[in-house]
Amino acid sequence: MRHQLRTLVRGAYDIQKLRIQTGNRVVANFKAKLGQVPSISEEESLDNDGKTVLADLRKSYDKIMDGVLKFPRQKGFKGDEIINAYTELCLVHQYVDLERAEAFHFGRLKSVLEDFAIYTNFLVNVKGCGPAMAGVIIGEIDIHEATYVSSLWKYCGLDVASDGNGRSRKKEHLREYGYLDKDGEMQTKMGITFNPFLKTKLIGVLGSSFLRAGEHKYSKAYYDYKNRLENHAVHAEKSKGHRHNMATRYMVKLFLMDLYAEWREAEGLEVAKPYHEAKLGLVHKAS
Repeated sequence: MRHQLRTLVRGAYDIQKLRIQTGNRVVANFKAKLGQVPSISEEESLDNDGKTVLADLRKSYDKIMDGVLKFPRQKGFKGDEIINAYTELCLVHQYVDLERAEAFHFGRLKSVLEDFAIYTNFLVNVKGCGPAMAGVIIGEIDIHEATYVSSLWKYCGLDVASDGNGRSRKKEHLREYGYLDKDGEMQTKMGITFNPFLKTKLIGVLGSSFLRAGEHKYSKAYYDYKNRLENHAVHAEKSKGHRHNMATRYMVKLFLMDLYAEWREAEGLEVAKPYHEAKLGLVHKAS
């Protein structure tokens, strides 16, 4: 059941990625029409300028399609001052179709998640963690494999590498894996130690969502930790962005600590104390 949820969530994010890429292409085509140098981005985001252009195109599309029972044919097509070519209407229609499909697939997640106790008993009450993010967490994490909270941090790419820096894709952070090649021979290759999709969503989506959700347990942990970094001589030379990333990582790790304890207990699994409590006797107030 968890694997089916994972497929559902990944599929929804695939549609989102395609929708954003299509939006970037639509924006580039529209700018080219206005005589601007077109640039088609394949990034999984739309800049503010692109969002503004799409908003204007969407208004034009809605006006043209208002009262139309089915998609118009090219013959006799009449546009407006923004969408005045049939191909432009088709391009925007493609974007709108993907937008609707994305909303439909993400909208189904909430009802599907009702079958998972960790959602109904914990995640649904976490301010800043919506159904889409809850779907990522439940679909990507096998709590039975996370014997310790440090195991969960490592899988999420939030552990510290041997060089003392946060885990990344840097060459020195890779590890050697064994695999069977097409001839059945054992070979080795270097690879990352974490789930990149999960890490991206936790840091880039959940972290930002926590901060937008206002004052609560995890956002308070972020600001407290960031303040400590800003007033610590060791971190004084770091950029604001670096300190922000460090504080976000700290905040998400505290959330994962709570998730680990709640989920393991709900599954009847042993809940091990984190290293700083079990070995050092240090208890963070936020946990």
